[in-house]
Amino acid sequence: MRAITYNRYGGSDVLELTDLPDPKVGPDSVLIRVKAASVNPVDWKVRAGYLDAIMDVDFPAIPGWDVAGVVERVGLDTPEFKVGDEVYGYVRKDWLQGGTFAELVAAPVRTIAHKPASLNFEEAAAVPLAALTAFQTIERTGVRDGQTVLVHAAAGGVGGFAVQIAKARGARVIGTASERNHEHLRARGVEPVAYGDGLADRVRELAPDGVDVVLDYGSDDLVATTRAVLAEGGTVASIVDAAARDELGGHYVWVRPSSADLDSLTALVESGDLVVDVAEVFDLADASAAHDASAGGHVRGKVVVRV
Repeated sequence: MRAITYNRYGGSDVLELTDLPDPKVGPDSVLIRVKAASVNPVDWKVRAGYLDAIMDVDFPAIPGWDVAGVVERVGLDTPEFKVGDEVYGYVRKDWLQGGTFAELVAAPVRTIAHKPASLNFEEAAAVPLAALTAFQTIERTGVRDGQTVLVHAAAGGVGGFAVQIAKARGARVIGTASERNHEHLRARGVEPVAYGDGLADRVRELAPDGVDVVLDYGSDDLVATTRAVLAEGGTVASIVDAAARDELGGHYVWVRPSSADLDSLTALVESGDLVVDVAEVFDLADASAAHDASAGGHVRGKVVVRV
């Protein structure tokens, strides 16, 4: 099979298109013919070696955890799926090697679900990691009808899903974003506020009694801002700053693969409550450019790789 691989940590120039043997399929896994994958910030951070202290890497490594494709072969005990099923998933295993930037990937059934019928493969590949992150932080904080939720980086890959999920639960959503994304957020029913000095004051103008939940997907000063805007009894969750847990008594969340949570996201997609934003689509051979586009930090929506 063709696959993007890297043999050492480094910049996007370490990525190369190579030929590898087809992956083996374990008893609780399926072999997916990959139609599309997507880039998440963790992909280029892993490639740069930032996760070396916590995850083993077997070189040559194939990047990518998001996938959308078609089941080509099933393992010995996989009653959930059959050959020909269209699936999507967050295929993170216990070590880094066999990722999704390839023509084939072996995926444990716990990491995948049936693809939403209303999404094409490129759109479906944009969902799993980012939307699961949003969903699981919202689950952890117990967002519910009638609450006011502040979402940091509301126009980003994760934040863009979080504002929609929170709205679907009946919450009022305030979102931090750059000025160029404010109209986009308003169209989603979000009340936008600009980053920078005076942020807490701007949030308090919209929510004088404070917010019930803070969801942090990339804030400048989480602790100070949260203390200034969080209502009594409120809670906070972050995917970037453990201070949410250690100093603020909330939650630090590292997204987990979950077929059940993917099914919940599918239901939101099919009901029209969750819309997918694809920023740009690259061919597999242009994976380096896809990584660079994501690392540039100015993308609204997801960067997708078509296989």
